Amino acid sequence: MSRPPLPSFDEQSAIAKVRLAEDGWNGRDPAKVALAYTTDTRWRNRAEFLNGRAEVEAFLTRKWNRELDYRLIKELWAFTGNRIAVRYAYEYHDDSGHWFRAYGNENWEFADDGLMRYRHSSINELPIAEADRKFHWPLGRRPDDHPGLSHFGF
Repeated sequence: MSRPPLPSFDEQSAIAKVRLAEDGWNGRDPAKVALAYTTDTRWRNRAEFLNGRAEVEAFLTRKWNRELDYRLIKELWAFTGNRIAVRYAYEYHDDSGHWFRAYGNENWEFADDGLMRYRHSSINELPIAEADRKFHWPLGRRPDDHPGLSHFGF
């Protein structure tokens, strides 16, 4: 199974890869999202270390069970060869109705088939008032005309 666009990345293929990742995560389907990673993928997410697709799927299931009404925007930061760096922000609320915005950076490395082999993510989050939310599209894929991170100064 291959997952285009494939490395080596140019600017357009890197931007496309980032948007496909954003779209997948905004779909919030752990089993489907996990298919974008190699079977032996290795992750660092904050202080959590994951090995393999099964651990990724379990992690995403836990994540989206507690991060409700999750909306994410990713933006390309840099790329070279089979690596892409992104920055992102997402908003969600917990089961008590408290809203949060998280800001992060990810470093990705891809196998030749376009599946992600390594994902290193650093994230900071803060509570926000519901009135301070910026991401208001219907759940799912961010509309093409919705502003990106740079628009918000994130």
